[in-house]
Amino acid sequence: MQWGPQRVEEGGWRFNVWAPDREAITLEFEDGRSIPMEPAGEGWLSVTTEAAAGASYRFRLDPTLAVPDPASRAQRGGPHGWSVLPDPDGYDWKCTGWRGRPWHEAVIQEVHAGLLGGFAGVAERLPAMADLGITAVELMPVAAFAGERGWGYDGVLPYAVHEAYGTPADLKALVDRAHELDLMIFLDVVYNHFGPDGNFLHAYAEPFFDATRHTPWGPGIASAREPVQRFFIDNARMWLDEFRFDGLRFDAIHAIGDSRFLDAMASELRETVGDRHVHLILENEANDAGRLAEGRFDAQWNDDFHNTVHVLLTDETEGYYAGFAQEPTNKLARCLTEGFVYQGESPPGPDARPRGSPSGHLPPVRFVSFLQNHDQIGNRALGERLTVLAERDKLRAVTALLLLAPQIPLIFMGDEAGSRSPFLFFTDFHDELADAVREGRRREFADFRAFAKAEDRERIPDPNDALTFAASIPVPGPDAEEWRGLYAELLQLRHRHIVPRLAGAKSLGAEVLAEGAVSARWRMGDGATLTLAINLGRERAQFGDVPGPLFTLGASGEPGSFVCGIES
Repeated sequence: MQWGPQRVEEGGWRFNVWAPDREAITLEFEDGRSIPMEPAGEGWLSVTTEAAAGASYRFRLDPTLAVPDPASRAQRGGPHGWSVLPDPDGYDWKCTGWRGRPWHEAVIQEVHAGLLGGFAGVAERLPAMADLGITAVELMPVAAFAGERGWGYDGVLPYAVHEAYGTPADLKALVDRAHELDLMIFLDVVYNHFGPDGNFLHAYAEPFFDATRHTPWGPGIASAREPVQRFFIDNARMWLDEFRFDGLRFDAIHAIGDSRFLDAMASELRETVGDRHVHLILENEANDAGRLAEGRFDAQWNDDFHNTVHVLLTDETEGYYAGFAQEPTNKLARCLTEGFVYQGESPPGPDARPRGSPSGHLPPVRFVSFLQNHDQIGNRALGERLTVLAERDKLRAVTALLLLAPQIPLIFMGDEAGSRSPFLFFTDFHDELADAVREGRRREFADFRAFAKAEDRERIPDPNDALTFAASIPVPGPDAEEWRGLYAELLQLRHRHIVPRLAGAKSLGAEVLAEGAVSARWRMGDGATLTLAINLGRERAQFGDVPGPLFTLGASGEPGSFVCGIES
């Protein structure tokens, strides 16, 4: 690796940093040692010296400013504290024979480590997940950020494990435990921006950023520059090689100025992981079907599915749901048969522009479907879940659709227990930044009818209040056992009847039966025909006979009903 500390011999470490804006940097240790770093060409500075694992160090830029290693593997005292040398031999792996699971077996649950008690808390929940039928756990980002609490998308040290969640060894133990239970474990990584507190790259590597580009979260990253690309490629390799994650979910790649480096990253990762199953998943508002057809990436989160279903369940059409307000039933049919709703069309609105590319040729497993996730709940002012917003029978029906359709299903922590706890936007910033985040959060909702008045926006929880974090811990709902029973039954059916037939599955089309009601069919890999029908409307629809009935909810065709059948 080019970035970060590298052990070069027993007791010896090489420290590297790309600092094109600085001619001199001093490596200093907490024990008082200071060693000048030497130019290594093309903006790099380097030095090799003796040090022990666990030693604290930082880079001194000038008498008034010392910064952490941007590729620090661990921090003591957060991003403003000391970087800590890792112990490469500090964890004894138990599940050494694990080679992963194929992608089509994935049933993913997204979790936030902090809300579940850190890495150890997540590990305690893994047996229950495996028993339910979950096959993959996806961690929201764990890279170090300022403060104790946060979603993780404000990370500033992508190589360092967030201190409040546990140590690097604790994270490895979580991965190991997942593998012992035959669970895959994925990690969400953020390569499109840095958080607003604790990012010191501007002080010594301004070319890391692209002054002509800005993202909703901060300055754009100069992803076309080789040292910048290598920073993120090495980071991805670290998570897969050293921590043995089974895959990565790349956050908001549409916000990366030149995302072509992701293709080179994917190729390198495929070449270096050996004979393991490793899965690469995209979040991409651009709906670029080409990236899913080339074999580099396994799938993309399909926001179009969520947005369409949400409109049908709630009748909400504000914000980004406006693009799904017209003919949502037709849009659901298109999602089920072709993947993306927007395949080159322009969603309505003042910023309308063509979005997406044709996706009907792609296999259904290239799309990750979900009813909600951290974004779709947390981007609401009050963080309400569908258990609060939707009719129970219709939510049960669409849960069956999610778990029995051929697309890869993702559920959010608490869904399986009917949780009614909100998932709010929470941070742990202070002083002026805390004020700016709180007021900025409230301004985001000024165009929504429910928050048009300033006094109404005062109801939006302060992200920095510790109570906002505490309120987001998922608590099982009053009918938790019924929801668990439904999820367990559906996932058992999926693993028995759907998953073995997914390879080679192709859509046979979908039909709009009535407003809110659709049926869809697929030719599965073994030649069997899978048929699903659902009614999320207000009036009865005619389902007709579904051959090989496998699962039903409600009276056929009634609002909130669902049926699934397989005919060999």
